[in-house]
Amino acid sequence: MKALELLPPSETMYRALVNRDSSFEGIFFVGVRTTGIFCRPTCTAKKPARENVDFFATPSEALNGGYRPCLRCHPMDPDKRPPQLIERLRAEVERAPGGRLTDKELAAMAIDPSTARRQFKRHYGMTFQAYHRARRLGVALREVRRGGRVDQAKNGSGFESASGFREAFTKIFGEPPTTARTRPPMFAERIETPLWGMIAVADDEGLRLLEFADRRALETELSILRKRLGTNVVPGEHPHLEAIRSQLADYFSGRKLEFDVPLAPVGSDFQLRAWEILRSIPVGETRSYSWMAKCLGDENARRAVGRANGTNMICIVIPCHRVIRADGTLCGYGGGLWRKKWLLDHERRWNGK
Repeated sequence: MKALELLPPSETMYRALVNRDSSFEGIFFVGVRTTGIFCRPTCTAKKPARENVDFFATPSEALNGGYRPCLRCHPMDPDKRPPQLIERLRAEVERAPGGRLTDKELAAMAIDPSTARRQFKRHYGMTFQAYHRARRLGVALREVRRGGRVDQAKNGSGFESASGFREAFTKIFGEPPTTARTRPPMFAERIETPLWGMIAVADDEGLRLLEFADRRALETELSILRKRLGTNVVPGEHPHLEAIRSQLADYFSGRKLEFDVPLAPVGSDFQLRAWEILRSIPVGETRSYSWMAKCLGDENARRAVGRANGTNMICIVIPCHRVIRADGTLCGYGGGLWRKKWLLDHERRWNGK
C-alpha cells in the first residue's frame, strides 16, 4: 500500500475526464455521486456534471469513499480483466454491499475461502474481506448526511432497496437513519492522510475514535462506543472533527506534531490510565511495555499494558505507536507495523525542526 499521491487541480482532472485524455490513466479516478460508481479517466460512459464528481488517487480510496467499480471501464483492472472467481465475488458483494460473506457462505457457493483470499490478495493487494468492508463502510459514510431522509440517502448508494440500505447502516452505526436523530449522536467523518483514509468520531465531550479505515477492528470499536455511551454514530460535521482534520494535516506535513483536540476515550479505569501514560511519551521518542507497567505500579503488567494499547481507539493522538519492545524492535500495532515504523520515522525526522 502506498501513500496518497498529490492529485492535479480539479479543473485539470475534470477536463481530462471530459476529453477522455489517456495521459491521465493511473493518475486519478473519478467517483460519480449520482450513480455511486467510480471510473477511469477514459471511461466511455456519459460524462457527469462537475458538481457530481469526486476525484481519488487510487481505487482503494474510491472504494472507501463509498463507490463501486464501473463495469464498463474496470478501474480496478487497468491492464487485464480479473480472474473469473474475482468477478464472481465482486458481483456477490454488489448484491448485498452492506452485508458479509462468511467462509461458510462462500463454501455453500462452491467457492474455496482460502482460494478466494489468495486470488483477491494477489490481484488487488487486499483481501476479499477487506474489499467487502471498504464497500460496506464507505457506502454508509458517504450516503447519510445529518438530517437526511432514508430514501434520499439510499439514492446512488448502490443498494437496490431502502431496506438493504437500512440494514447496512444499522450494521455500521447501530440504528437505521430514520431513528438515528432521536437523541444526541456521535458524529463520524472520513479524513484522508498519507497513510490511508481515517475515520474520526466525536461528540461534544471530545474525540472518541480515530482509526484507519482499513483496520479490521473498526466496526467492533464503533459497536463498543454505541453500547458504552448509549447512542449511535451519524456521519456529519462537528467542531472537534474539524479540529482533528486540521491538526492531522499539520502533523503529517511536519508543521506541528502535537495535538490539543479535546479527547474523550471510552475504556476501563486501567485502560484510561494506560492511555494517559501513552500521552506522556514525548514526540520522537519511544518507551517499552515494561516502562509503562512500572508507571502503572505493576512491573508484571506488561501483557495487560499490551492489551490496553491494542484497544486504544484514538491512534496517533494517543500514541501507542511509540511503545516498542525493550530490545528496540517493533511489535504490536493494530494499524500494521509498516505504519508504526512510518510514524516513528516521521516524528524523528521532524521533531525539533
